[in-house]
Amino acid sequence: MAKLLEMPKLSPTMTEGQLTVWHKKEGDAVNVDDLLAEVETDKATMEFRSFDKGTLLKLLVPADSLVQLGQPVAIIGEQGEDISKLVPAQGAAPSTAAAGSKNGEAKEKPSTSAAPDTATATATPTATSTPTPTPTSESSAPTTATPSPDGRVRASPYVRKVARDRDIDLGGVAGSGPHGRIVARDLERAPATAPERALATRAEADDVRPLSMMRKTIARRLSESKQTVPHFYLTVDVDAAPIARLREQINDDLAAGTPRHEDGSDTPAPFKVSVNDLLIKACAIALVRVPQCNASFTPEALVFHRRVDISVAVAVPDGLLTPVVRQADRKSVVTIAQEVRELAARAKAKKLRPEEMSNGTFSISNLGMFGIDSFSAVINPPEGAILAVGKVRAEPVVWEGAIIAGQRLALTLSCDHRVVDGAVGAKFLAELRILIERPTQMLVL
Repeated sequence: MAKLLEMPKLSPTMTEGQLTVWHKKEGDAVNVDDLLAEVETDKATMEFRSFDKGTLLKLLVPADSLVQLGQPVAIIGEQGEDISKLVPAQGAAPSTAAAGSKNGEAKEKPSTSAAPDTATATATPTATSTPTPTPTSESSAPTTATPSPDGRVRASPYVRKVARDRDIDLGGVAGSGPHGRIVARDLERAPATAPERALATRAEADDVRPLSMMRKTIARRLSESKQTVPHFYLTVDVDAAPIARLREQINDDLAAGTPRHEDGSDTPAPFKVSVNDLLIKACAIALVRVPQCNASFTPEALVFHRRVDISVAVAVPDGLLTPVVRQADRKSVVTIAQEVRELAARAKAKKLRPEEMSNGTFSISNLGMFGIDSFSAVINPPEGAILAVGKVRAEPVVWEGAIIAGQRLALTLSCDHRVVDGAVGAKFLAELRILIERPTQMLVL
């Protein structure tokens, strides 16, 4: 019996996804666990796999569509089966009006449908490199713009604004979206009007880049953080020479021989520990010493974590990801360094699993490698604090009455005042200063 396949929840915070590629086309046989499509969520690009066996009878949304959670995307059943009753029902569902392309346009009718009661797919991460999508009947050549029953051309407010700015008559634009809907990319094929051609001789057009799923999520979460979390900031400037010397000694020892992890595995050479790896370890120990900073806010209570899971900010092309180093207080610096590199590499390849980017208890953001002296970071809720790390600066310092060459490091702690009071944050930074200026404590305590 034919059935609808709906967009599954592929990450814990997913409400919609960009269906980027179909790996099956209409008429293809589908087996259990076959790869149907790839979906870009707010976390990563995920695989949409089938829990059903049969024939893919119809694709209900084209590739590059923005799809709501629970929205029907395909029909599967037996070859030759009548699906006429399913297609109209799907077409009338509120969520189907949300299908659009990667132009970031607003949806006319957001989905109100719930997630499916029975699972229809499993989620596993996939690389961002994908084969060329197979075109479907809806994603083929643009069709003539089709007016709605009230005579209006199908286009979002965003597309209409761009058309007005460029003096483009939407009535003459062929729409490539679902049911002839005009999307942003269609305007690029529209002929320039005389005023626009005159303007083009004076200035180049703006580079309009549609929001990716990741950038949308970053915008939403950081806006919520700054609007709802009462931030305050504490800054210290510490002597970085001791931790820099320890780093050199560790790397000299690593170069002299291949170290072994706690589990007995070897670390591939060449391999180097960074100042940031040492800071992760130092923060982990400081959080054990000041557990009030290792906490989260909930509407009902404050949660003081017994685990020390540190989120590490990693810059990726679309924005920022925060893979988590679990139980950082119990791991050696070398193990932390190896794990951070593996997580960062998979973050940049969009291969991280959702569980590897969630449930951290404290965050570190380091912009020192970009030459930044100091900055203030935005808290990553529900975590109670984040540490912003600048570069190690070569500066003259006073030591025992004499001016000598020194190394300084600025650290700024952003605190959620609902969780961390000023005195608690100051105590944490005091412990962190001790560990940085006497870093052997990280190795013996």
